[in-house]
Amino acid sequence: MTPRSIFIEKECNISAANYRVNQTIRAREVRLIGPDGDNVGVVPIEDAREIAVDADLDLVEVAPNADPPVCRVMDFGKFVYERAKKEREARKAQTKIEVKEIRLRPKTNEHHRNLKVRDARRWLENGMKVKVRIRFRGREITYPEIALQDLKEIAEGLSDISSVEQAPALEGRTMLMVLAPSKSGKKN
Repeated sequence: MTPRSIFIEKECNISAANYRVNQTIRAREVRLIGPDGDNVGVVPIEDAREIAVDADLDLVEVAPNADPPVCRVMDFGKFVYERAKKEREARKAQTKIEVKEIRLRPKTNEHHRNLKVRDARRWLENGMKVKVRIRFRGREITYPEIALQDLKEIAEGLSDISSVEQAPALEGRTMLMVLAPSKSGKKN
């Protein structure tokens, strides 16, 4: 074993455990793809390892479930690096939608509700979802239509930048509605 193959075997166990490299390949013969990307054909594993050593590259099993398994002669360190780089860029491209919540009561006065709705408007403009929760205490639960009316007014007030994702629904002692930013809404 060359010093390079020992190093790659250790690297295989650490960073890319789902690939077999060089001495860890167990098949007797493999379908080999050469260092230039050309199909060499089905060859015994010893010949494939020798071709990889002659090219000063690694033998990597890329399709272990094929019959015979497909192996490729390539620089395994470079392959792992490029794969990790693609995964990092894919994670950066993902958007994480944050959900904010405003809590009200059926007895919340108009001024206080407007302050909360202003916060919700700012969050929706920034692309966040907003949960509007009205909590009932004591006998307030017997008049859910008051809370329903409040939620409808809030939805109407924010209809220019949002759409109702989850309609108002009673869950235990709370009534909940979810607003999502609309496509035509402003983004900062």
